[in-house]
Amino acid sequence: MSILTLTEDNYDKVISNGRVLVDFWAAWCTPCRLVAPIIDELAAEYEGSLLVAKVDVENESTLASRNDIQNIPTVILFQNGKEISRIIGAQKKGVYQAELGVRG
Repeated sequence: MSILTLTEDNYDKVISNGRVLVDFWAAWCTPCRLVAPIIDELAAEYEGSLLVAKVDVENESTLASRNDIQNIPTVILFQNGKEISRIIGAQKKGVYQAELGVRG
């Protein structure tokens, strides 16, 4: 299982192909730290069918602006570069699984 770190350099290329779940977060954000283990579990469970990536909004403010990130954590599911789902705030694992099309 690997979670990619997205930057301006690789962002467009990574999200443009297949299903990609992107976690917009920051190190100082307590809810982001609560969601992190769930994101890790999803990356392991969906390995091979879903790419999981993270954007540190502190380091990549341009990407946060481009995606209209108002609150963190925000998790966006992309399909071939197009946003198909957005979850704002810390949620239980089942909420993310439901968005991925699997009832947990």
